[in-house]
Amino acid sequence: MDVFSRTFLPAAAEAGVAIPTVSRHMPIFRRCIEPDEKTVLVGRCLRPDAPLAGEFMLVLTYRRLVVTQETKVLHRLRLHLNANLRHLSNVSWRPDPARSTVDVTATAVDGVRERFRMRLATPKAVAHSDKLLQNVFGSRALAA
Repeated sequence: MDVFSRTFLPAAAEAGVAIPTVSRHMPIFRRCIEPDEKTVLVGRCLRPDAPLAGEFMLVLTYRRLVVTQETKVLHRLRLHLNANLRHLSNVSWRPDPARSTVDVTATAVDGVRERFRMRLATPKAVAHSDKLLQNVFGSRALAA
């Protein structure tokens, strides 16, 4: 089992993502993420500015941010974002423990501003996600 698999599955379980969902999204993640990359954060999310776009799944490694989209009606999967972290700019996140959410925003290399809202189970999970994001992005991005 490669590094990605060993770290992705526990991160998905920690985020509360169901195994059938993981299985559906895994082929897309495998095409985008190298086997030697360590998964830092996995989460189901929505786009607050496009509520009818369906659900998204975010995977963050120390090198890449990959986001897949699942349409609401037909449950079709597609790659939404596959970006090397060096190609992202203006990365910020806003933890909201009161609502158990973390808003993650970044500008992709094509200039499109992406915004995702992760809904988490508890305020403790929000704090944990905040620490993971700080660990990956460090001083490059400050919480907005």
